[in-house]
Amino acid sequence: MGRNMPVKQERGEARDVTEAEIAERRRAYAAEIARRVSDPRIEAAFAAVPREDFAGPPPWRIGSGGLFGHTTSDDPARLYDDVLVAIDAERGINNGQPSLHAQSIDALGLKEGETIVQIGAGAGYYTAILARLVGPSGRVVAYEIEPDIAERAKANLVRYPQVEVRARSGVEDLPEADAIYVNAAASHPLRAWLDALKVGGRLLFPLQAANSTGAMLLITRPERGDFWPARFLSAVVFIACEGAQDPAIARKLDAAFRHGGSGQVRSLRFGGAPSWSDWLRSDGWALSTEAAPI
Repeated sequence: MGRNMPVKQERGEARDVTEAEIAERRRAYAAEIARRVSDPRIEAAFAAVPREDFAGPPPWRIGSGGLFGHTTSDDPARLYDDVLVAIDAERGINNGQPSLHAQSIDALGLKEGETIVQIGAGAGYYTAILARLVGPSGRVVAYEIEPDIAERAKANLVRYPQVEVRARSGVEDLPEADAIYVNAAASHPLRAWLDALKVGGRLLFPLQAANSTGAMLLITRPERGDFWPARFLSAVVFIACEGAQDPAIARKLDAAFRHGGSGQVRSLRFGGAPSWSDWLRSDGWALSTEAAPI
């Protein structure tokens, strides 16, 4: 039997939106947000996962560009625009812009059977996308620091046996992973994240000072050596990751972004003397415009 959802029309009366209508809207949304991704499985995953199952009951608070206005809607079709939907608007927590996440997940190059760590799972919508991409033989370990939201995620993800939700911070004691996807801003690449990567593993996180702007940084662990391939993706604004903000590094980071040149970064380098190629340098590491050796 199809699932119907009541929707108010302009004159205030309600009509039922059928499951078939919602599914058609979801497929169009998936095609739109996946226009710039290379993996066709990502579009299929977004077309298969109902966003309304993770958004909580209507009316929903909706925003764009990292901000919430006063727009609320009980129309499930609005969930299938490329918009933010509040998880908890008072705490500034939302489930992110779908096109940004589609492109970010595409950059991770996920494969079936891989182990993925997600940090900042929210209510679990993108966790479900990750679960579909790694398949039943894969594993997703999702961290959510807010206990009440972690409980929501656990309930929302019960149909995905390959997912484990952990109600704590994801800044230490992580399992070994093929990829780590961070959905909260860090001022620097945490050693715990880098150490958890398998050889060839990918870390993608928002490199951003708290209450500022930044960009998604993709780092890959090489087989050996002190140069790790790294590059920036799109500009972003995220809430800060608790335990992943260092004020001194954050000031340097903001200055580096203001100076420009982030698009030239090619590696994360450990050790060594300061170099002309350092875009951002801290104790024992630097983001460098020098490419990692092949």
